[in-house]
Amino acid sequence: MKLFFAVLLAILLPSVAALASPPTDSPLIGSWAVDIARLPVPPQARPKSVTFTFSEPSDGMLKMQVHIVGPDASESHSVATASLDGAPAPVDGSMEADVAAVKMPAPNVLVLMLAKGKAPASTRIFTVSADGKTMIETAAYFGPEGRPLMRTNHFSRVQ
Repeated sequence: MKLFFAVLLAILLPSVAALASPPTDSPLIGSWAVDIARLPVPPQARPKSVTFTFSEPSDGMLKMQVHIVGPDASESHSVATASLDGAPAPVDGSMEADVAAVKMPAPNVLVLMLAKGKAPASTRIFTVSADGKTMIETAAYFGPEGRPLMRTNHFSRVQ
């Protein structure tokens, strides 16, 4: 019986460890530009550019950077480095969030939850296409009247 459990553990432990560690071949890694023309806001209110960059630092955590050039040419830059286990991580430089939590249920899917001042800000799901050239972001948040809203943003790979 002990031999059976030893063999079972030898078979299962590598699989469990693989699930706990971040995917190393994620097509999400790289820089992505939002298709500004498809943003669901009036043209005069649209930013000039929005770039997301996802990178994996050597410690196995995911680094996320967002660079926005506003319609008035103002710039904002936010950054967060988080583990993929859903643990909270600080966000620096964002008007929307001061903490983030992330999980990657598949190599081409990232779930990101943002909060500000201990209140939910938004949840975003990023999905990279099979060819790795485009990415869709589905953002869920609460509007000004407390109603749940969703929006879809389209990205193209920059690098």
